[in-house]
Amino acid sequence: MILNQAGTRRFKAYTSKHLEELLQRTELDEAQRLKVRAVATVLPFRTNAYVVDELIDWSAAPDDPIYRLVFPQADMLPAPDVDRLADLLKAEAPNAEIQAEANKVRMKLNPHPAGQLSLNVPRIDMEPVPGMQHKYPETVLFFPKQGQTCHAYCTYCFRWAQFVGDADLKFASDDVGQLLSYLRAHPEVTSVLLTGGDPMIMGESVLRRYVEPLLEVGQLESIRIGTKSLAYWPQRFTTDPDADDTLRLFEQVQAAGKNLAFMAHFSHPRELDSPLVSQAVSRIISSGATIRTQAPLIRSINDDPEVWSSMWRRQLGMGMIPYYMFVERDTGPQDYFAVPLAQAYEVFRDAYASVSGLCRTVRGPSMSATPGKVCVDGVTEIAGQKVFVLHLIQARDPSLVGKPFFAHYDPRAVWLTDLRPAFADRFPFETVVQDALLSA
Repeated sequence: MILNQAGTRRFKAYTSKHLEELLQRTELDEAQRLKVRAVATVLPFRTNAYVVDELIDWSAAPDDPIYRLVFPQADMLPAPDVDRLADLLKAEAPNAEIQAEANKVRMKLNPHPAGQLSLNVPRIDMEPVPGMQHKYPETVLFFPKQGQTCHAYCTYCFRWAQFVGDADLKFASDDVGQLLSYLRAHPEVTSVLLTGGDPMIMGESVLRRYVEPLLEVGQLESIRIGTKSLAYWPQRFTTDPDADDTLRLFEQVQAAGKNLAFMAHFSHPRELDSPLVSQAVSRIISSGATIRTQAPLIRSINDDPEVWSSMWRRQLGMGMIPYYMFVERDTGPQDYFAVPLAQAYEVFRDAYASVSGLCRTVRGPSMSATPGKVCVDGVTEIAGQKVFVLHLIQARDPSLVGKPFFAHYDPRAVWLTDLRPAFADRFPFETVVQDALLSA
């Protein structure tokens, strides 16, 4: 049985050098495949045998949602850019020439949204600290150097710039000592999120080098791990050689009095189908960790209330906690994947209305924007004006959290910067962001 084979096989990655071979499984013609390869010179491509053999319905490709989740699409980027790159590939131009052209396209795609470079990078003695972000007072993000790849890349990933080989676009550090020094200098930090990439790409011995020192930091209440591994390689927790050791490390975190939270990324219900996923989830939860689930709302992949309600119900039944529905960020091929905020609210509302209260731990649709996590609470009419009702779930300025504010209704708006304030000259966070930019 294929699933049993998948449960015991070793990890096998596919990259752009395998793309043409994999595309032969679709009904795309040669010209279409060339354009897909052109897009892959700009945006990173990586998948693995589990995703290719177990999750994708090749009879439905290129319309299959899991195929669209990991394979580039010919129309993801502006047609003139794709055509120019396709011509270079067809002419077998030197790789340096192709990469130079690809870099020009990348620079137009807002590779680091929401002030990641200008506002989020912390400083020690006025010098920026590599591999870290500190946007909210209580939470520090750390990007372990060996965890800055993934078992497979999502086509819509807002961290795509981590994976294109440009050091200027990458967050990464292996200096745990510097992280500990920063934490001790900032007692307000109670949570560290290990992120990437995917920290679970690291073996147990490497992961331990980052996690174990954190257990001695008294102020820390929680350690979070942002990961797609449960969807893309659940064997990491079941049959990989160091699966048992990894789970023992998780138990050690709990024994040290820290909450270990898995921030698990599931984009579609099919990612939950394999018995391997159920087994992996059960083992992680048995270690004392909690698993919270999140994903962005993506056109052509999960822009349907039934997809979300099905995911939430199944996740709950497996012992996971539905946590966030995000809005696709303003980076990369946002125009291709974005769902208008008005439609996003309707998808969330209809899904939310069809699940029990135990699933209603989920929040959204939420924009991880420059001022913070902005949630679309609804659309209503006030004093004759149709408006979006919004609030900040999390904010650079904690005093703004939970306070409602309003924006003029715009059915075409897909991001916070598309909105105009209603009943005020500016949004409540605008002064905070301006001050932060001046001091950065």
